[in-house]
Formats: sequence, C-alpha cells, structure tokens
Amino acid sequence: MKAVEESIQGEETVSQGSIKNLAFSKKNNTSAVARKLLQSTEDGDANRIGTACTKDDIVIFQGSTAPLPNGIPSYTVQIMNVCLSGCSISNIHVSCGWFSSVRLINPTVFRRLYYDDCLVNDGEPLGPGECLSFDYANTFSYPLSVSSAASC
Repeated sequence: MKAVEESIQGEETVSQGSIKNLAFSKKNNTSAVARKLLQSTEDGDANRIGTACTKDDIVIFQGSTAPLPNGIPSYTVQIMNVCLSGCSISNIHVSCGWFSSVRLINPTVFRRLYYDDCLVNDGEPLGPGECLSFDYANTFSYPLSVSSAASC
C-alpha cells in the first residue's frame, strides 16, 4: 500500500479506516479507484476466486446494430465464458422465448430447441475467455439469459 501511496505523489487520497479507496489527481483532474480482492472462506457467491465455474460465469452482451436494408432492426449478441478457474463450460442453454430471426444464424452457434430454450455452440464447450457472437434481425430484441450450463 505504501508503494501505491508513493507512486501517486501530488494526489490526494480519501481513506476509510486503513484502506485507501479513492485518489484524486490535482494535476489533470482525474480519479482512480483502488480495490482489494479478498478471498472468502465461506461458500457464498460474493467472492468466487478459486471456485469451480457455474452458469453465472457465462455472460451475454446484446446491442443494436445497423438495421437491414428493408428497415428491420438488427442486433449483435456476444456470449462469453468469464470463469477465472480456467474451466470450459458446455451444454449452455439460454432462456430466449420464441426466438427467431429474419437473418439466418448458423445453428451450430445458436439455435432455439423449444420455447424459451436455446442451445449455444451446439452444446460444445466454450473455453475460458472464449467468446462467440452472432447477429439476428427482428422487430424487437429478445431478452436472453443463461438458464443452465455444465462445467468441468
């Protein structure tokens, strides 16, 4: 902590107890946050460093893209394995309602099996840090969330 304090000379720190939380630079009017990661001995999800991967380690990002030439809205979806333990996660199922797309999606990447059940990557493992993406087009975006997954 002392090295950090010495390296931010000319900056004012705000402290709470013995942990320095926020540094304000007087020179260029910026701020930085310093956080300390703590490993819990309990089984809670508050800190999952060093624990096995779960479906919560699959993150889905979705955003609007340029519409198709006929005016139908288009969306890009990215599905990423953010597990820190180095596990591959397979058999990823997503809650997807009546998902459909005007734009063709490679069924090995993402496909609807049943109502509110879509399969990612044909059930194959998504390695640590791996990301897959696809585009779809429909008059509205579908809320997508991971419903189940199998980890190592």
